[in-house]
Parts: sequence; C-alpha cells; structure tokens
Amino acid sequence: MSQNMASADGETSNNSNTPSVIDFQPDTGSKKRKGLHRPMPAQVFIKPSNDGTKPSKVFMLVNPYSGKKKGLKVAEAAKQLLEASQIEVEIHLSQHSGHLVDIASSLDVQPDQAIAVVGGDGSLSESITGWMMQSKDNSTIRFGLIPAGTGNSQAHDLGIKSTEDAISRIVNGVTQSIDLARVELTEGLPGNTKGQMVRYSHNLVTWGLGVDSTIKAEKMRWMGSIRYDVGILMAIMANNRRHASLYLDGHKMEDDFTLFLIQNSQTGGSLLPLAPGASLDDGLMDIGILKKMTRRDVLKAFGMLKKEGRHVFHPRVDYHKFKTLSIETPAPAAINVDGENIGSTPLNMEVLPSAVQICVPRSE
Repeated sequence: MSQNMASADGETSNNSNTPSVIDFQPDTGSKKRKGLHRPMPAQVFIKPSNDGTKPSKVFMLVNPYSGKKKGLKVAEAAKQLLEASQIEVEIHLSQHSGHLVDIASSLDVQPDQAIAVVGGDGSLSESITGWMMQSKDNSTIRFGLIPAGTGNSQAHDLGIKSTEDAISRIVNGVTQSIDLARVELTEGLPGNTKGQMVRYSHNLVTWGLGVDSTIKAEKMRWMGSIRYDVGILMAIMANNRRHASLYLDGHKMEDDFTLFLIQNSQTGGSLLPLAPGASLDDGLMDIGILKKMTRRDVLKAFGMLKKEGRHVFHPRVDYHKFKTLSIETPAPAAINVDGENIGSTPLNMEVLPSAVQICVPRSE
C-alpha cells in the first residue's frame, strides 16, 4: 500500500529562511532501474470520504471535441446510465475553448444536485473555474468526472476506469474534498497577451520546458498521446535559457531554471508520474524545480521520469510543498494550466484547501 511520504511534516530543512525540500523515500519493494528504486508515492487522499445521497439532477457539461471528438458519444452513454438511475440530466455543449467557463458560471446548482464533466483535464478545469467564479459556498457542490479527453491525468489519479465506473460514483453520492489553486496570470501566450485572468487549477501548472513541449505537441495532435513525448524531446534539444524569480510562501529563488512542475495531482501529460508526493486534499501544492541543466542532464532526468517517477532523485531536481507561489520573468513566458496553454507570466497562486467535492467510489 502507498504511504504519504511527502507531507509537510516530512520535509527536511534546518534553515527557516529556505523552503523545505521533500525527502522522498525509495519503495524498496520495487525493482531497481539504473540502481534506483521508484519513490514511495503519497496517498491520493489523506482525509476520509463524505457520505452522500444520489443526486436528483445532473448538469452535464460536455466538450464534444475531446478525445478525438468522442465526447458526444461518451455523453450520450452517460446520460442513458444516469436516467436509468432516475436522475434528471441537463446537457450543455461547449462550442469553443473557454466556453465551459461561461456555462458553469451561469448554472444554478442546488446542494442535492451535481455537475458532471465529460472531457479531459482542461474541460474539468474550465468547469470548476466557472463555478468558482459564482462566489458561493462552493465546498458543498460535487463534481463528477467522465473522462473523454486525451490527457486524463485527474481521472487516472482518481482511478476512473470507464464511463460506467464514472457514473456509479456520481450515483452513489460519496465524495472527497479536493484542493484547488487560484491562479492569477496574464491571458494569452507571449506575443498575443491581453489583460489579467483567473483560473482554478485542479491538476497542474507548468512553466519552462514543459510548456514549450506542450506548445510543440499541440501542433502534432494527429500523433495522439505520443505527441507529448515528441514535444518534450524537441524542447530538450532547443535548450532555451529561462530566467525567473520564484517565490514560495514568500521566499525568493532567482536563477536560470529548466522547468517548474506545479502539481495538485500526481500525474500529468501522457500520464507521467510528475509529482509522486502530491495528495489532492493535503491543503498544499507540490512544485518540482528542475534547475538549470545541460541537454544531457535534461535527457537523463526525462528518462528517469519515464521510469516511474525516479526523476525526483536526480541531483538537479528539488520538490517542495507550498501555500502561495509567484513567478516573475524578464519578459512574458508561457504558462500551461491543467493541460491548456492559456496564459503568460507574471503568475500568482494561492492554495484553496477543500475547495470542491469530487465523486469517488463507495468504500467496501
């Protein structure tokens, strides 16, 4: 069984002026790769679940373009399953990027109802963002995730295996509280920036090589999920210089960096184990800092990442937990939020503990 080896209390640092570094422990029961065990992963949830009842109505928010345009087919199957359980279903279709934010912000959802999102990490992010903008007591509203995207990192961490599995979680009424990060950033990518925007992240926020790679990957969508690997390799070979000032809970670190991996969930991209120490409800976010590296070091770290998250043991990689974070750069630099390249620095983040509820299986 996994253990929470990366709690705030488990961090190691004797200097109060510097952020503590997560001390990952090796899973000695795993097979060694290149002389290293994989890291012991944290528990996805560290708090008990919340009992509930079957929702009377489900507002189904659908990204019809997700997962090679299979969103509509998944939504229709989900609707039939919910109606078979005598649950009213109201479907809303996204027509363009960002539309689910507008749809969710206009919903009137009662405590005995639920919001179900058909799509991937980006669709869930838009839906949560729209709902959070209503400025209500959001902590009682439950979200059900019905995966249909190409990057289903959150569904992977939640262990959702199928549409039927996702629906059973919504019907049984059991939920877990999850943390969110309120992210303030500049709307638009460098060269096409607009005003300030706010997003609520449930999954990950990245800066540096990781964003460069996803920008390249989006131009190769025809390749499927392997495009993420190809994009990373292309970004590694480019080896761009990236300077930033990073503030973790008020502490400043200024240097050249390769990548910031800011995580609420453990996986990202093509289901890579980016943050083995992350839990969805510990009241903190995790950040993996890849310091300035040569191409050879980056390739080595990426290879270790692909081997069950062993990159956390690379000497040029540090992980921390935090409640507030800021990134400042000499010029606007691209930011990816929950798998979508939507903004640029400067960026400010604040962790919102137990912000919303997510549907989970009933314990046996």
